[in-house]
Amino acid sequence: MPRFPDIPMFQGIHAPSRIEIDLHDLEVDGEIPRDLDGAFYRVAPDHQYPPRFLDDVPFNADGTVSRFLFREGRVHLRHRYVRTERFRLERAAGRALYGKYRNPFTDDPSVQGRSRNLANTTPLVWDGKLLALREDSPPVAMDPITLETEGDWSFHGTLGGPTFTAHPKIDPRTGEMIAFGFAAKGLYSRDVVYYEVDPSGRITHEVWFEIPYYCMLHDFGVTQDYAAFPIIPVCGAGVEALKAGKPHYAWDPTKEIYLGVLPRGGAARDLRWFRAPNQFCSHVMNAFNDRTRLHIDVPVAPGNMFPFFHEPGKPWDPAQAQSRMTRWTVDLASKHEGFESAERLSEYVGEFPKIDHRYQTQPYRHGWLLGFDPARSSIAHVDHQTGKTQTWSAGANTALQEPCFIPRSERAAEGDGYIITVATRIREMRTDVFLLDAQRLEEGPFATIHLPVRLRPGYHGNWASRARIAPSSREVGEHE
Repeated sequence: MPRFPDIPMFQGIHAPSRIEIDLHDLEVDGEIPRDLDGAFYRVAPDHQYPPRFLDDVPFNADGTVSRFLFREGRVHLRHRYVRTERFRLERAAGRALYGKYRNPFTDDPSVQGRSRNLANTTPLVWDGKLLALREDSPPVAMDPITLETEGDWSFHGTLGGPTFTAHPKIDPRTGEMIAFGFAAKGLYSRDVVYYEVDPSGRITHEVWFEIPYYCMLHDFGVTQDYAAFPIIPVCGAGVEALKAGKPHYAWDPTKEIYLGVLPRGGAARDLRWFRAPNQFCSHVMNAFNDRTRLHIDVPVAPGNMFPFFHEPGKPWDPAQAQSRMTRWTVDLASKHEGFESAERLSEYVGEFPKIDHRYQTQPYRHGWLLGFDPARSSIAHVDHQTGKTQTWSAGANTALQEPCFIPRSERAAEGDGYIITVATRIREMRTDVFLLDAQRLEEGPFATIHLPVRLRPGYHGNWASRARIAPSSREVGEHE
């Protein structure tokens, strides 16, 4: 096999790990709370083979899943590749067969028309399965205990489109999953399909509609009454640009943004569009509504945050990529097409927002963010009630990843629990996991879990209690 190219995307902490591993009883500084009973799952992109093209984007790598199992004060790691059809075909060939990010015209002829799914963005336990999600493909089901790949997941044959978001929302009141798929009728189509999935795992409501222009529709907000879709001008470059080998997306500073609001249980004719000046957001912290007034909390930057999807002919501007938590408000009772307000919630520059998942779709108080200041790796707690933001910095030798909230118990008050975050020790080229008190971040980690290896930095992660991982008929043990 040829060596990986000597370029930044494959150097330092971003160098491929290419490992699958089981590690029992990880070393811990401090003490693991005995009430932590479940697993933290995180997904990371990790090429199994050198890419066919050097001018690709970091998103285009095979998905790997890490499962950190917590039980009785002990921690155990299992780490596996998601064995997608794409992974299996390339493993059999012993080389990369697929080309650039979301560009089928650059694939080897032997895989033309075959699945390009990488399953490399978000893990979520649902309906007894661990779903590995990526927005241009259907979910891939894995066993949440063994991490064995089972294959594409169709929600018991009810999935009506070819794509599924990497950021579905779970309504804690009803147990429903709310989701969507974009580019739902093929490459660069403006079609979106909206889904409501009942607690039994079947899609019970489906709505098809078109967005104002094709874009990276990555995340959305869900309230008790509505779903809200931010349309941000990370736009499609077009088929001819793909054939010429250019990136799938390009930033367009001339376009307005839109927020589409669809009533839950509604029809396409009920969809309402609101407009605002050009700006950027990618992820949603939470959304809620007060009757007809909908609030959606997003990290907003004045310009494009993706250096590899820059405006054609112009360099990427990092000063325009600083995102700060903002609350957009629109009123469904108003005839006005503009946003009612855009309120700055914190001056902290960060992204990858997380909340106490038990307050999804509802008014809430607590949120957490990953800092995007290259000079210091940090995480922040934003208290929406007091307006205060507290932070903890891990220091220059540590690269933190997305924080995830774990409730102390299912009956604990909002925000009473722990923050877990995976980190890469840059000098040692090794991975640690930190546990912090969710509302006392400034005190730093009360427990540090040490790995003797380096896992590649990941995107998103989620916690699942033992009851969700293993129904009563199955048992979770560290040596399964």
